[in-house]
Amino acid sequence: MADDGSARLAIDGGRPVRTEYLIFGKPDIREEEIREVEATIRSGWLGTGPRVAAFEKAFCEYVGSRYAMALNSCTAGLHLSMIAIGVKPGDEVITCPMTFASTANVITHLGATPVFADCDRETLCIDAERASEKMTQRTRALLPVHFAGRTADMTALQALARDRKLRIVEDAAHAIEAAHQGRKIGSISDCTVFSFYVTKNVITGEGGMVSTDDPQIADWIKVAGLHGLSRDAWKRYSDEGFRHYEVTFPGFKYNMTDMQAALGIHQLARVEANLKRRDEIWRRYTEGLSDLPLRIPPEPAQGDRHARHLFIILLDLDQLRISRDQVLQALHAEGIGTGVHYRALHLHPYYRERYGYGEGDFPNAEWVGERTLSLPLSPGLSNRDVEDVILAVRKVLCSALV
Repeated sequence: MADDGSARLAIDGGRPVRTEYLIFGKPDIREEEIREVEATIRSGWLGTGPRVAAFEKAFCEYVGSRYAMALNSCTAGLHLSMIAIGVKPGDEVITCPMTFASTANVITHLGATPVFADCDRETLCIDAERASEKMTQRTRALLPVHFAGRTADMTALQALARDRKLRIVEDAAHAIEAAHQGRKIGSISDCTVFSFYVTKNVITGEGGMVSTDDPQIADWIKVAGLHGLSRDAWKRYSDEGFRHYEVTFPGFKYNMTDMQAALGIHQLARVEANLKRRDEIWRRYTEGLSDLPLRIPPEPAQGDRHARHLFIILLDLDQLRISRDQVLQALHAEGIGTGVHYRALHLHPYYRERYGYGEGDFPNAEWVGERTLSLPLSPGLSNRDVEDVILAVRKVLCSALV
């Protein structure tokens, strides 16, 4: 291992690797998006309108689904999808504790119970065998999370669902480009939900999408996401003339706006080119960091496609004198922004207190949650940015060796 730790760390008063801070998850916004947003403003149509419809159509074509419904967040998509597949109070939905809070929160909002099944320590996705062990007579659905861009084992999960007559909603917030055994994520389950949050591979600032092949689910989500107004209510102020709408049931205010879709249309058009750049950065990180006291999750199985959303390193804490959070702070001082994806969800106060979870319940998720650190992976990173990240990680970890 090269001794890159001779220089004094910035957190101890040394010179930082960068003077211009490298923001983690900075979006790659280009002139096409800026012009489209300007055109949207000039058109006067800022709410849900023709650009949302165009974005939905393009998304269907990309993931290979019959329908796609644009919403104001992935959380909204998860919520409506859970309702659409029939999750009710008293039901149980099996998901993974290695995820963001919204995955389990939406289950709780419906009066159902999120039942955690531990992740696999290699893939960081839900372990299908452990999910099977968690099933009861009250289990209604599975909610797998495709983690960091790698797909969960949908073949095994679909088999479980068929055997128990369960529904599946996929949390694909990290997985727009991903595929499982040659099948595009978004074209497999009852519903698949995507995120366009500002740090994602396709961004609209805030936003989400649900894909499905079920026309009844598609129609329900379309209506439910806009107050329960009759379908295509957004056309009531179009150049086709005023149209009365009808309230068919008390829905939600979850619709995407044309301002958001103006960004998404061009982001989606570049998604494959951006994936190539992310893959280049991924390979360089792997090459530049592989001899350090850390583990990089392995490449996906043959036939699967990784979306390259998060480049995660799992620190070997037995070889370091400092914790993951101390590494994070040291990298911050060196001018490198990082993320933590995630602390195991069952250890957060609400889930500990509401459902009685505690330390030791899901050892793999806890092990990952103590060690995980995400490095910048935007396609907008320059080669110099990438080398600075490598230099900073080497500097910090080599200085902290036991």
